[in-house]
This record gives sequence, structure tokens and C-alpha cells, in this order.
Amino acid sequence: MTAAVSPTAPSPTTSAGPRESARRPLDLLAHVALPPEVRAAIEASPDVVIPRSREELYALALGPANGPTFVVAYDAPTPDGDRTRRIVEATVVRCRNGMAVNYPEDYIRRRDPDCMRIADDLPTDKPRYADREGGPFDPVRTQTLEWLATQPLAVVPFKAGGKAYGYPSVAVVPQNAAFFALALVDLQGWVTFEELGAFTPRSLMFVAPPFRHTHFEGRQVVVHNRSDERHEVWAYNLYPGPSAKKGVFSVLLDIGEREERPWYTAHASSVLVTTPYDNEVVIMHEGASGGGKSEMTQELRRMEDGRILLGSNVVTNEPYIITLAESSTLRPVTDDMTLCHPGLPAEQGKLGIADAEDGWFIRIDGLKAYGDDPQLERICIQPGEPLVFFNVQGVADATILPWEHTPDSNGKPCPNPRVVVPRRLVPRVVDEPEQVDIRTFGVRMPACTRDKPTYGIMGIAHIVPPSLAWVWRLIAPRGDKNPSIGESAAEKKTLRHGGLVAEGVGSYWPFSTGTKVGAANLLLRQIVSAPRTRYVLTPNQHIGAYHVGFAAEWLTREYLARRGVARLRRDRLTPARCSLFGYSLTEFVIDGQTIRPTLLRPEFQSQVGEEAYDAGAKILQDFFAAELSAFLTDELDPLGRSIIEAVLRGATVAEYEELTPIVT
Repeated sequence: MTAAVSPTAPSPTTSAGPRESARRPLDLLAHVALPPEVRAAIEASPDVVIPRSREELYALALGPANGPTFVVAYDAPTPDGDRTRRIVEATVVRCRNGMAVNYPEDYIRRRDPDCMRIADDLPTDKPRYADREGGPFDPVRTQTLEWLATQPLAVVPFKAGGKAYGYPSVAVVPQNAAFFALALVDLQGWVTFEELGAFTPRSLMFVAPPFRHTHFEGRQVVVHNRSDERHEVWAYNLYPGPSAKKGVFSVLLDIGEREERPWYTAHASSVLVTTPYDNEVVIMHEGASGGGKSEMTQELRRMEDGRILLGSNVVTNEPYIITLAESSTLRPVTDDMTLCHPGLPAEQGKLGIADAEDGWFIRIDGLKAYGDDPQLERICIQPGEPLVFFNVQGVADATILPWEHTPDSNGKPCPNPRVVVPRRLVPRVVDEPEQVDIRTFGVRMPACTRDKPTYGIMGIAHIVPPSLAWVWRLIAPRGDKNPSIGESAAEKKTLRHGGLVAEGVGSYWPFSTGTKVGAANLLLRQIVSAPRTRYVLTPNQHIGAYHVGFAAEWLTREYLARRGVARLRRDRLTPARCSLFGYSLTEFVIDGQTIRPTLLRPEFQSQVGEEAYDAGAKILQDFFAAELSAFLTDELDPLGRSIIEAVLRGATVAEYEELTPIVT
């Protein structure tokens, strides 16, 4: 139930300037078509800052004393309303290569998957605010604006969807939480009101951290309030994941679904790969959070002697090491949010893409020590401009080391350390639109052995018909030990018992404010409209009894790029024992080396075998059947219905290909 009382005036950590100093910044808003109540709240603020540069916003984020440590805190009523309490939401430490932002609570260090609330009456399958919070959002919206009116504010414009193709938007943030605004504009693209001129914001974002204590029992809550003209995002916590990052993703999905030619923003990374033979291929990699999107743009990891540890057997501890004289050159195109707008240039039958962000929210849990990823370490340690780090330890005026992750309360390193890296600091980044040759899909797989059968039975690479590519994206299994987000209580129970959790349509479903079937139809139309794109499944973490981390994904990238768009030889493909995997490769030869068949078909592994494999296949088949049944409504595309019915009856890969042929 929503509390009846709002947070009080700013804490002593917040500075306030004279009202006269707010007059000139407010002039910049004169030609921005803000809702009257929003404009009134901004004008009532004791001090409004509209930063003229990133440097000015960076200085604001360090507090009035410019560091070295700034505590972001608020005064809010106690639950009984009799007195106030001071709540520390975050600390900001000034360091040589950026600022280290840390949160006192483990819970705030990662995105809560249950944080979304829908305040409007438009079609949605997501939780309605009134249903979850016991009343309408309008009174809380008014209270939020009233609270913001008491705060010194930073008002920043940004482009939702990146500077090149984005939609003009505005964020209203308390000044003492300016680090949040800095992360937002680094992700979405720095612009000024002068550059934008007169405009109507397509989206508005508001930040009111103490409301999670006074109204939402300490939970992360992000409220979406949609209309035909505007998408409002109300963020009630200071971790940028569900708001500055995924909240903007929600805005783009909403916009795309409403346009005359519907389109969507894929939850995907993409990379232009140039092989040692000068063959160029664009690979777009999708999957649930933790599915290897950021890793797709990273260099293949090598041992000190230059060899590659492809995997280690979890039963025998036997390492599987290969050599690769040369690896391909990588030019990142997108990192996590990929615009798939129909207006982007592309050859017929291919998908045109562009980056939906101007900066990347990179998870650095894979950095354990110096030398793990030299390029990323160089960006973090010697950036061209100071960066914003989250959940990483920072010592005042020292250099932040990206492998020193903040310990959680259990003493273990936080599994979700992050850094925001503007695209302009990424070496060899591609700034122009590209077209996709191959779409891969990654799934975190647990180890599978005879003694402990699991669904971790995917081979190193599987070629799938477009229909199966759609099915995997329709469910987007989150997989084993996801590091990026927390799980709900029900999901934790499921995962603890070896089950699976669906992240949902396109793996962007957690951020969509619409309906599942509508998203499924849009995704299917997009896949069918690009028949010249090849679809591949690839696992990470484990292949049967082998722990592979992301090495399997990296090696598959090398293999696919070297093959390019050459015709598929059918004698090199065989139906996978589990038909949901499409086709297995009969051989995998790279740089003159043949990868063991046991990594192509895990049922051949002595520690797995057919019985354990089939047990894992049944887990997958039952999971897919349970998840897909909910899509069988009258609104589903007829082709989609045929595909799902094929899954439910345990169709062969040949039947899937009859529905959607593989163009060879």
C-alpha cells in the first residue's frame, strides 16, 4: 500500500544556490514543451543546474566540495511518520581514472527483475501499478513532483536511442545524484538544449531515490507512464540498470511498436569481424542477460604462451588446449541495444542495424586479474576522460583497478561490477549502420554429467532454421548462474532445483511495456523478412562435462567468420539428437585443427553419454512446451502458431525447416 507521507526536504549533503542563479538555466527550457506540472516543479526548485558540458556534470557528481568522497543521502520519514531518518543511498569516490559509485545494500547493486510497474491503461502484460501497489499512480506522481520541487535539481537533455538516431528526451535528477545523470548521458549521448532547439520530449525521466523507502518498502521500482505523445519513466532507486539503461530500452521498444512500420530494438551486441584472409562478416549476438553479448565484442583470451584453453573437464580436470596462430580483427558495432529500424540501409533479405546507445554499460566481472583483457583494462585504467564505475572499489585520488570488485555482505566480490564507456573511447568502433550476416544466440549452460544430468548439452555450435531461431528468442532461457540481475523468490527456487527461467521474447521482454504476443509477432516478422541471415546457437560456461567459459563463443565466432557467407554443405550438418538444437556440425576445422567431436555432440563424451543427454533434452523440451503454450492465442501470427505446435509435438529439425527454410 502506498504510504501517505512523502520524503522531506533535502539532507545537509545537498547544496542549494540562490534562486537568482536558476533563472538563466530555466531560460533554456523556454522552448521545450514540458507538461505544465513538470515545468512548475522545476521552476519551484531552489536551484536548477543545466550543465553546459560533461565536465561540468562530472564536477557536480562529486558534490559541492569536489570530493574526494561524497555521500549521497536523503532525509525521509520513518515508517510511523513520527520522525525523520537519514538514508545513505550511495557513495561517490573521486579517483584518477573516474569515479567509483557504490551502494550500501547488496540488493541495489543489480537490477531487480520485478521492478517494472505500468501506470497507464494501454495494453500490457506487465504488472499494473494499481494491482501491485494498491492504488493509482497519479497521487504518487504528484507527490514525486512536489518532492522534486524542494530539491536542487540537475536537468539534462539526452537522446533516447543514442545521439545519431535517438529521440529528444529530458531527465530531472536531484543534484546530489548527478552521477546518475552522468551515467545516463554517457549511455544515451551528450546533447545540449541549444543543439536540440524547440522540441517536445518523446520521453521524460524522473529520479526520486527516497521514495523506495517511503512508498515501496525498500524495493527497486521503476514506473512507466505511457501516452501517444510521451513515455515517462519514474525511477525510485539510484542503480541505473533498470532506468537509465533498461528504462530507455523500454522507451525505444514502446516507440517502435507504435510506428507505422513497427520495429524493435534488439537485446544484442554486434561486431564486424575481419579474418586473417580479409573476409568481413557482421555477427549479431543475442541472449538473455549474461548470455555473452558483451563478450562477443571481446578478444579471444589466450594463455601466457599464446595457446587457448578451450575447456577443462569438470570430472577429470583435464584441460583441452588448442593453438590458433592468428585471430580475427574485431570492430565493435553495438554492445547491448541494437536498433533494427526498417529505415536503416541493408541489402534485400538482410537486417540493417545501428547502435541504440552512445555509451556501453560494460559488466567487468570477467576481469579477475591484470592481463585478463588488455584492451578493456586499458580503457578502464587509462581512459581518454574519467569514467563512471559501479560496484568497484575506489580509493580517493588513486587509480580504480577494474578487477577489484566491491565485496558483497557475504564477503564475495559483487557479481555485477560495471563501467560506463562512451563509444568514442572504444578502439576501432564502427559508427555507421551495418547489415547482419549471422545471428548467434548464447545460453548459459550448467555442467552435465552421468551423475548429474542437466540441460547443459548444447554443442559448440548449432545451425538452426529461422523457426527455431524464433523459438529460442521467444523464450530466451536465462540459464546457469546469471551474474547481471537478481532472481525473484520463485526463480531462485526453480534455479536451485536445476530448472530454467525464461527471460522472455527476444530477451528484451523484461524491458517491454507491451504484450507478449505482440512482441512475438513483431520478432517473427523481422526474422522472416531477413532470410539471408544465418542463425546459430552457441553455449557458454559449459559443454557437457567441459567448463568452457566464453571460449566456445569466441572460437565459434572465429569459425563462422572464416567460413563467411559461403554456402552450407549439407554433408557437414547432421540433425542434433535434441531437435531443439537444429543441426550439429559433423566437423569443426579451424586453422588446420579439428575440434573434438565430443564438443560438437556432447552425447559422445564419456562423462555424459546418451542417457544423461536425453535427460537434459527432456528438461529443455518440457521447459519449452510449458513456456510456449501461453503464446497460443488468437492474436498470434499463424506461422508462429504452426511453429509452436511443432515444438509441442516434438517435431524433427526437417519439419522446422519446412516451415522456414535455411537459405544456403
